[in-house]
Amino acid sequence: MSSAREQRPQLNRARRHFLGLAAATGVRIAAMGTLAVTTLFPSSTAHAQAAKPGNGPKPGRGPGNNPGKGQKCLLRGTSVMTPGGEARIEDLRIGDLVETLQGEARAIKWIGRHLYRLSGSSWNDSVVPIRIRRHALDEHTPHRDLYLSAGHALFIDGVLIRVQYLVNGTSIAPALPTEEQEIEYFHIMLDTHDVILAEGTPVETLLLEAGIHEGFTNFAEFARLYPAPQPQMTPFAPIVGYGGRAHLKALLRLAAGRFARTRAPIDEAYERIAARGEELVG
Repeated sequence: MSSAREQRPQLNRARRHFLGLAAATGVRIAAMGTLAVTTLFPSSTAHAQAAKPGNGPKPGRGPGNNPGKGQKCLLRGTSVMTPGGEARIEDLRIGDLVETLQGEARAIKWIGRHLYRLSGSSWNDSVVPIRIRRHALDEHTPHRDLYLSAGHALFIDGVLIRVQYLVNGTSIAPALPTEEQEIEYFHIMLDTHDVILAEGTPVETLLLEAGIHEGFTNFAEFARLYPAPQPQMTPFAPIVGYGGRAHLKALLRLAAGRFARTRAPIDEAYERIAARGEELVG
């Protein structure tokens, strides 16, 4: 049995994580009654259930506590890998090539944009980007602080995990990069759903679904370029997530040091990254 001295650091770690979770008002997680981890596979019963109101974010839809509203995007200033090296996402254009995770160069079909002003009517908690600190995922990734919207997914351990489910209050947390009065998001669309490298981190491209372009500021450009209905894309990999109580249970497992008893990829990733976050700030 552990002594009181051995248990105290674990309890302090739990408190820090709970405080970080409480501070993440922009990424309140829906479906508090959900006790089990939900894995969303395309064209599956679980995928269909998860898409219903109250069952969490629909793949390809909005961030934070506004499921179905907003887009999954990368913040202005984010560096994306291209065949010629890294380029700022705001400098990329339709037709430019980006490197995918498999090393294949693929052409950009469209870039969605959305501008938010802190004083604007569309500003709310879910608009605040999530910051993944430098080296939060491993010794090299990301190689610079990475800012992305809460619903944007990272490719980790063979699955896609939205960053809102990785918030730990230390290495991954809501944050604004500057004191500017507006932020601008960009999202790259290829001809299929894929994974590219942003600040060296594998992140998803736009998962095209019916009407999703309408939430972007430049939706008219998409309609002009692609007037005919576009086929919906198949997700690059399974998209995983969980509800609020499962997130709290993951924190409790972290506090208890029960790393070996995780049951799903999202648990494995969350606890590994959260533990690393403690090391980075410790």
